[in-house]
Amino acid sequence: MTLHDRFVIKVPSSTANLGPGFDSIGLALNLYLTLEIEKNDQWECYSSCEELKDLPTDESHFICQVAIKTAANYGIELPPCKIKIESEIPLARGLGSSAAAIVAGIELADAVGGLRLTKNEKLLLATKWEGHPDNVGASLFGGLVIGRYDQHDVDMLSITDLPVEMVTVIPGEILLTKESRDVLPAAYSRQEAVQASSTANLLIAALVSQNWNLAGKMMGQDRFHQPYRQPLIHFYQEIESCAKSNGAFGVALSGAGPTVICFSEKGKGQELAYALGQEFPSMTVKRLSIDYFGSCVKEVEEFVK
Repeated sequence: MTLHDRFVIKVPSSTANLGPGFDSIGLALNLYLTLEIEKNDQWECYSSCEELKDLPTDESHFICQVAIKTAANYGIELPPCKIKIESEIPLARGLGSSAAAIVAGIELADAVGGLRLTKNEKLLLATKWEGHPDNVGASLFGGLVIGRYDQHDVDMLSITDLPVEMVTVIPGEILLTKESRDVLPAAYSRQEAVQASSTANLLIAALVSQNWNLAGKMMGQDRFHQPYRQPLIHFYQEIESCAKSNGAFGVALSGAGPTVICFSEKGKGQELAYALGQEFPSMTVKRLSIDYFGSCVKEVEEFVK
């Protein structure tokens, strides 16, 4: 290992699309996947998280597979590790759990295998695993990311210092990304594509210029995916109505859903979270902020300090 024998990988969760930014816009959130790693004579994964206890405990674990295959691409055979995996990110809820796992696996390969990958190299590897750069880019770089992938290259920008807060409304049931993608059309007309892409362009301009009303309007006028996915989320309209009545300037599906994410100006998130929690007591309501740091690898002692 290039670091000391025990180290920690920490990866933020993410939300994607923000309405019209389909497969290209992502935002890092302060829910984390954390791996505590040490040398071992065999691959071993364990967790105290109830949601993770049924996952594989050997090298067939998804994070281990990403790490092993990433290192193999560079001719490196990774030595086995013992990995304690803890996560605040709910699985299959549209908050980037698979993207965080991919990024964690690549960071693991880089740290243990001494690959010395740049952030951009990690981004390309992660995007090839995920198929699009929005969630993995946010988890790697932090902040608001806008990216483009053409199978051989990824271009991405990260925007920081965005004075917004988010409140997520997370249902108990899962929604697999494949199921949510199956309802999307196979093609869009030129007119639909122009309208959808111009909406996404204007969303970014509104966020950067802090025109919150316009940003919220654009979130609600997506043509790429939300009109097709919202019928799968039977409570979406009720959440949107409650959120906008209590300080949210915009509401969108988080990724493929079923989580709904509500955006407010900084300082208004607590009131918004309280109102949503009162209205939807059977769901998990979380007030979140933007993570601006992205994934990091540190010695255990640095996290303890």
